[in-house]
Amino acid sequence: MEQRFITLGEFIIKKQEHFAYSSGELSRLMNSIRLASKIVAQKVNQAGLVDITGAFGSENIQGEEQQKLDVFANDVFIQTLINREIVCGIASEENDEFITISGPNNCNSNKYVLLMDPLDGSSNIDVNVSVGTIFSVYRRISEVGTPVTQADFLQKGINQVAAGYVIYGSSTMLVYTTGNGVNGFTLDPSLGTFFLSHPDMKISEDGGIFSVNEGNFNQFEQGVKDYLDFCKDDTSKKPYSARYIGSLVADVHRNILKGGIYMYPGTVSKPNGKLRLLYECNPFAMIIEQAGGKATDGHQRILEIEPTELHQRVPIFCGSKNMVEKLESFL
Repeated sequence: MEQRFITLGEFIIKKQEHFAYSSGELSRLMNSIRLASKIVAQKVNQAGLVDITGAFGSENIQGEEQQKLDVFANDVFIQTLINREIVCGIASEENDEFITISGPNNCNSNKYVLLMDPLDGSSNIDVNVSVGTIFSVYRRISEVGTPVTQADFLQKGINQVAAGYVIYGSSTMLVYTTGNGVNGFTLDPSLGTFFLSHPDMKISEDGGIFSVNEGNFNQFEQGVKDYLDFCKDDTSKKPYSARYIGSLVADVHRNILKGGIYMYPGTVSKPNGKLRLLYECNPFAMIIEQAGGKATDGHQRILEIEPTELHQRVPIFCGSKNMVEKLESFL
């Protein structure tokens, strides 16, 4: 019998009964993300053929130089979400402040806010390395019908109702969770359709990969240095392999599939690390935990951290449960 492929749209509709606030809005929201990701994927695949690589000429709120593709992806996702009037607010790594959405149909009545890193690792586009989009969805806590407030975005990660990422690589994959496991969908470019390719994704309890920028080794706290020495010198079994792409989505995606630990510790000069809690750490922590792994800042569960600002940074260690717990024993 010919295999029956399940599309992303079919899967969302089928699983809606497992979603605590099922009303059709999640389907519409995921469909918007699906559409925007296909537009970005098409532009990524044209890199080198059209003028989309290189710096845009301005910096974002973090003081990082924006790439042309950062700006393009940010505009595509924001406009797609606004046009479909699904969310009442958007926060992006590329914008200083959150965006309140209130259109002719009064989007203040919508129940969800979305936070995103529209194009993680965009500087890697110039060298043909995988990049990605990261997103996180919360149910607003302010009164429906009123403009969103910052408190709607500054929620603990445990309050996320959905989280996911899109990886633009040798193929385009969309991976997401609504708190009932993790599923991955691969884009068939000939049909323009995402098909379920990685059902019920799980990360192994033990892994053989550690991913960290060892160029910062001398600035890590001693416990992290000791763990890295353990990874390289452990004589009880074959030493771990070091694999670091420098593109968060690509590094964590690989470790989910193959087993491993991703680390972005604080340093002497940047004690809070580099990655943003709301746009990067929380969504990946939810995905990792739903896949059976663990995510911590070294002292506290990532999803339990109380956010204090929109662009807050925190250290993160996430991946295979036993590897993360071994790291914690050194801290």
